[in-house]
Amino acid sequence: MPLFGKTQDGDAASWEPEAASTRISATAGADASGLFSSDLSVSEYVLLGEAGFEPLGFVIGSSIYHVGLQIAKWSQNQELQVLTQAMYNARELAMTRMRAEANHLKADGIVGVNLSIQSYVWGQDVMEFIATGTAVRALAGTGAHRAPDGQAFTSDVSAQDFFRLLAAGAVPVSFVLGTCVYHIAHQSAMQSLRQAGQNQEMVTFTQGIYEARELALTRMQAEATEAKASGIVGVSVEVNNHVWGEHATEFLATGTSVRRLADEHRLPDTSPKPTFTLGLDSYPGFSNSGLSPAHKADCAFSGDLKSLDESVRCIDDRLKALWW
Repeated sequence: MPLFGKTQDGDAASWEPEAASTRISATAGADASGLFSSDLSVSEYVLLGEAGFEPLGFVIGSSIYHVGLQIAKWSQNQELQVLTQAMYNARELAMTRMRAEANHLKADGIVGVNLSIQSYVWGQDVMEFIATGTAVRALAGTGAHRAPDGQAFTSDVSAQDFFRLLAAGAVPVSFVLGTCVYHIAHQSAMQSLRQAGQNQEMVTFTQGIYEARELALTRMQAEATEAKASGIVGVSVEVNNHVWGEHATEFLATGTSVRRLADEHRLPDTSPKPTFTLGLDSYPGFSNSGLSPAHKADCAFSGDLKSLDESVRCIDDRLKALWW
């Protein structure tokens, strides 16, 4: 089974526009007096500091790619390897350029990685592949959180999940993906007539979808193994048709590969633990229920998940006593 990706020319992969170079050179990390930029929310920014990291800059990589054509047999399930290779190469170019910006900032990693595809009216047969994220650096400055290859790690986890990973003694290694563009066979008119009005599995479709999804997941797993990770968190599988017609479908599996940290790099037990607050006014019927502020305060919740059920039961009891 072929493993696609990582075939782009080194010079092309590391290329960046002059405007990007100017922006990066004035960003924290490249310039001691520079300011940071990020796509973090206020809460994520604060939590990142609690985890012992600082944001350096918003990093981006882009590639506008012309996706070729491939002819498939009308009645056969098969992978469209020309299209698969194109989708791999374009994303790898975008990811590599984003990582190059982070390395320029001397970052330890990138959090909140997002991959997207943009189409333009002036190029119906081309797509822009965009990778974005926030470059971060550990305040301790030991480099222990970098990927095994010495470069910045990449991850699509949020700052909240990043904090929890560190607290558990793990760290992201790389954002991994696997893709497969697959042609799902058409049914003949006779097959369609035989199935009319009957409950039965569409075996041809099941087999095609199953194989395509498994190919994408297997390739994602192979990337994590190559990155020397011990596991993958946050796996998801997206299905898109893009511009190839209704029977040519891309299956994209993504996730963040992780590895264990040495004990000395784990967050101390005294580190603040992430908590959340249950907004009582958003509870159905609660804001206009007529309960007094004192009753609402009795049920107020802020803390770990163990007390969530108690708070919800308290709200239900108060409402039942009021309404019945």
